[in-house]
Amino acid sequence: MIPSQMLKGILEGCILKIISSKETYGYEISEELKKYGFSKISEGTIYPLLLRLEKNNFIVAEYRESSSGPKRKYFSITAEGIRELNDFYLSWQEMCCAINTLFYSGGADNE
Repeated sequence: MIPSQMLKGILEGCILKIISSKETYGYEISEELKKYGFSKISEGTIYPLLLRLEKNNFIVAEYRESSSGPKRKYFSITAEGIRELNDFYLSWQEMCCAINTLFYSGGADNE
């Protein structure tokens, strides 16, 4: 299980990645995250992040009719969101490299 403190820093980037592949809505994002191993992410966690991403102009929302109930709020990524996603991924790669360097070739008593 991924600790919640670690998740807080990466969930926005992961949500942007999911939205970048197709227009989607909150519950579908939650299911997609579960599919990739983020099993403890509730919709109650996702919606505030979606609102923040929308407020920062990284995504836009549009209500659409649903075949199974009320209208759904679909999200799509903006050009600014794509830049943010690319920045997130570069930062993620840099952090992974630093952690791998520490654990595999440095640090005292990492056995």
